[in-house]
Amino acid sequence: MSSTLKFYQDKPHNCSYLSNQQAQNIYPDPNMTMSNSLYSHLIQHGFRRSGNHAYRPHCPNCQACVPVRINIADFTISRSQRRCLQRNQHLTMTLSLAEFNAEHYQLYCRYLSSRHLGGGMDDPTEQRYVDFLTSDWSNTSFIEFRDQSKLVAVAVTDHITDGLSAFYTFFAPELSKQSLGTYAILQQIKHAQAHGLSWLYLGYWIKDCQKMSYKQSFSALEGYSQQQWKLLKTMKNVE
Repeated sequence: MSSTLKFYQDKPHNCSYLSNQQAQNIYPDPNMTMSNSLYSHLIQHGFRRSGNHAYRPHCPNCQACVPVRINIADFTISRSQRRCLQRNQHLTMTLSLAEFNAEHYQLYCRYLSSRHLGGGMDDPTEQRYVDFLTSDWSNTSFIEFRDQSKLVAVAVTDHITDGLSAFYTFFAPELSKQSLGTYAILQQIKHAQAHGLSWLYLGYWIKDCQKMSYKQSFSALEGYSQQQWKLLKTMKNVE
């Protein structure tokens, strides 16, 4: 990391992923102008964004959050993932602008009401929706998936220097058996392959968080630890 970039740590707060745990994050200097180029550098060192803010977990007594990414060149699709593609081959995919869209917002609300009921995210306002998914500096697109004219999923995707970042995906909750989250990642991998990109960043993985276990189903998955990326399956904290 550049020695000229300063970082600040927030106060302890309740962890969003592990119950009865306190968490802390570090943030780049808020007085420094953020750009997609700078974020492309930060994400290589385990950072993630939430709206306009880039952050990385930095808990004194816990290293459970592992930044993960797929090595596009080494990725091989599994049998179950091929079935997922076949199950959704009737869907069409379109890239749209990262801006407020009432149709997207309605799907987002339905998704949160089904998946995060009572977790504080299930009643978003339009402004909170925009503040979370978009930013003033990122190169972001909303990838729409439709069954004919019906919107069934949206994958919010950040385009960085050497890859893509799967920021957030939401889909029609009644179609959970179609594995649309997995399908969105497979399509993002295809998009990265078509554009000669090296990585698809998937945010954080926590061994004891069931909601994140799906990330392990993708081959060539790397984790970031001790300032370097290596295959997740070779890291001690996943044993």
